[in-house]
Amino acid sequence: MKIASEVLDMLKQEIPDIEYNRYVKQLRYDAKYSNDMTALFIAPNPLVANWIKNKYTKKIEHLFEVKGKKVDVKIIAKNAKETKGKTKKSEQPKKVINSMLNPSHTFDNFMVGGSNQFAYAAAKSVSEKPGEVYNPLFIYGGVGLGKTHLMQAAGNVLQNQGKNVIYTTVEQFLNDFLRHVRNQTMERFKEKYRNCDVLLIDDIQFLSNKDTIQEEFFHTFEALKNDKKQIILTADKHPKQIGGLEKRLQSRFEWGLVADIQPPELETKIAIIKKKCEINKVKLSDDIVNYIATVIESNVREIEGILSKLHAYSQLMHVDITLEFTKQILKDQIQENRANLTLDTITKTVAKELNIKPSEIKSKSRSKNIVYARRIAIYLCRELTQNTMPQLAQYFGMKDHTAISHMLKKINELIQNDEDFKTKIEELTNKLTSSSQI
Repeated sequence: MKIASEVLDMLKQEIPDIEYNRYVKQLRYDAKYSNDMTALFIAPNPLVANWIKNKYTKKIEHLFEVKGKKVDVKIIAKNAKETKGKTKKSEQPKKVINSMLNPSHTFDNFMVGGSNQFAYAAAKSVSEKPGEVYNPLFIYGGVGLGKTHLMQAAGNVLQNQGKNVIYTTVEQFLNDFLRHVRNQTMERFKEKYRNCDVLLIDDIQFLSNKDTIQEEFFHTFEALKNDKKQIILTADKHPKQIGGLEKRLQSRFEWGLVADIQPPELETKIAIIKKKCEINKVKLSDDIVNYIATVIESNVREIEGILSKLHAYSQLMHVDITLEFTKQILKDQIQENRANLTLDTITKTVAKELNIKPSEIKSKSRSKNIVYARRIAIYLCRELTQNTMPQLAQYFGMKDHTAISHMLKKINELIQNDEDFKTKIEELTNKLTSSSQI
């Protein structure tokens, strides 16, 4: 039907290109099973079907109305067509709960490194044997490190197998609970959360000091665990470190497996940036990728935002993305991210990394290892803070700003000619900027 393609064209103008090209573009209108009351679209798989259905069904129905046709829009996966006439009960497909999973969160596009390898392996194992190993799986770590991605990757695998998967946050769980309490429909609430096959809950730390909801969650947890249904939880810290949490809940969160995700090391961060460039069709040279990896914190969502920003500026200003262009665009963002870094913080970090005392870095010692550490500390303090050269000279006990200037010239020569020195600078920059985020 021509109107269906027109509606999808209209939708294309109103949603991000990446969402249209990745998901909506794959829809196919099924004229055979559509009629005056229903518009049926076929998606290539359940993940894409579920994502579009959750996010854009109402929007598509509205666009049909704009074109003068009021219909119910149905989006189903290929090979799951609705047929006319009665279907035997045994032949009816298993109902899939509206899980709100993001189909782009898969194991294939999750970058694995030393900082997240254990959590990745655990989530993968759970997706292969749900309810049998590591139940519950508790993943914790800082903001934007991939906890939700791993959780939903497991959920997507299981949902694709026809299992009922619920993904929610603690805030949504609480709001749902309060709504059912007000409406005196708690049986529906219990049926929803205790009859699913897989329960994924983000930000479990927000259960803290909420006694009523902790009580309800405890019974939900027990019901699912006893029925060998898989539970995956995420939080920003280890269960033992979550204050205001009942001891019985804390102990149950540790029953299965607790896995942490650390900020990615430099190599993993570079791999993440390259993968995101590939997914979002952004072309960056290696020197730009290395620069972004070195100066930006470990929050993956921030990295995605940076790539979108660079691409948008490049398209709107009709210029190529060069290293200088990148530095200029990210200047304000980098300054904001590094606002919490101080001279003391940098000096202590360098000293700890190189196994010397902070006071030795600021001393007059000409010992080879101390000079090495001093050069790194001065360079990082100049690059990562807003301090002037006279201020740096005063802090490091040097004669004046010309001494700092001479030192920086020497350091830049080392960066150009000494690969080990350059690598150590990059590693420490990564560690400092990562810790300022977490």
